[in-house]
Amino acid sequence: MTHLPQIRIPATYVRGGTSKGVLFRLDDLPERARVPGPARDALLMRVSGSPDPYGKQIDGMGGATSSTSKTAVLSKSTRPGHDVDYLFGQVAIDSRFVDWSGNCGNLSAAVGPFAIANGLVAADRIPRNGVATVRIWQANIGKTIVARVPMANGAVQETGDFELDGVTFPAAEIQLEFLDPSDEGEDGGGAMFPTGNVVDRLDIPGIGSLDATLINAGIPTIFLDAGAIGYAGTELQDAINADSKALGMFETIRAHGAVRMGLIRDVREAAGRQHTPKLAFVAPPEDYVAASGKPVRASDVDLLVRALSMGRLHHAMMGTVAVAIGAAAAIPGTLVDLAAGGGARSAVRFGHPSGTLRVGAEAVRVGGAWIVTKARMSRTARVLMEGWVRIPADSF
Repeated sequence: MTHLPQIRIPATYVRGGTSKGVLFRLDDLPERARVPGPARDALLMRVSGSPDPYGKQIDGMGGATSSTSKTAVLSKSTRPGHDVDYLFGQVAIDSRFVDWSGNCGNLSAAVGPFAIANGLVAADRIPRNGVATVRIWQANIGKTIVARVPMANGAVQETGDFELDGVTFPAAEIQLEFLDPSDEGEDGGGAMFPTGNVVDRLDIPGIGSLDATLINAGIPTIFLDAGAIGYAGTELQDAINADSKALGMFETIRAHGAVRMGLIRDVREAAGRQHTPKLAFVAPPEDYVAASGKPVRASDVDLLVRALSMGRLHHAMMGTVAVAIGAAAAIPGTLVDLAAGGGARSAVRFGHPSGTLRVGAEAVRVGGAWIVTKARMSRTARVLMEGWVRIPADSF
């Protein structure tokens, strides 16, 4: 029996925020994978080691969690006023699909440094020392992200003393601005509040009626009140992820919320769209101990937030959901605003399973509708490995 050899593809394995993923230049992909479709999806799944019925991704670069089963394809942008086009793919672990329906805010932190290091940003736009401003076109949602990347002696500065809860070691601070994040476009359901309400009532068979804030900002997100579903908002991963009944409840709520947001037509479609919408629950401040053992005091935060990604409680906070938190906190009457004590604010600090995070947002009311013009947060990023990934030539 004849077996084809492996092929090798230039790639960079990076940490961005509290996520990890494999980044590719579009031009480095095999020709048939340079366009969206089954060949590209199959290639990225094989790189990640998916689908894996054991749920471990042993035969690939994925790390067996939603935070570490990520990939992105980047190219020099032809869009005026932008440097790089960034397409994000969330690779399912035990299922055969790549979800292209949204962005990864954490991995966004690695895009600017990658673009600079790989010649995707014009040389005259990169200072030898100081801060390089990289304008990113986020192709999944059709939005602009501005990354401010520190430079030292002509290279991206990766080391530093900025600490990000959920990441063990400090690194250089990268400031991100998500411009006009409150409209996810056609795929995201249109307006920031797709129903026109800051709070909706969801009637969910087998669960009951729940208040929810359904928002398109950063990524389509469903916010619930923690107390209404029997939680305190101080939970760590095992409290949710070890409870199959709880995970089933959250997925049912997410599916019905997705229908109400106009993202899918039938709850059965949610299984094929795991990356969006996200689901999170919020609560007023309370003391708790983060996953690292670090105490978080009620006085340290404005509210508590726990969010699920790809059907599991996230170990920290997705960057895109942080944008949604900041946007919702800036608008009176949302469940996020109420958990923070009411009274819209331009910045909010929230507690998550790994510690705390601060995010800012600017919201204005135009013609009776709320619009968020900008959201801001700081992350870190670091190259972990670069070279080539190898996959069997017949795998895509």
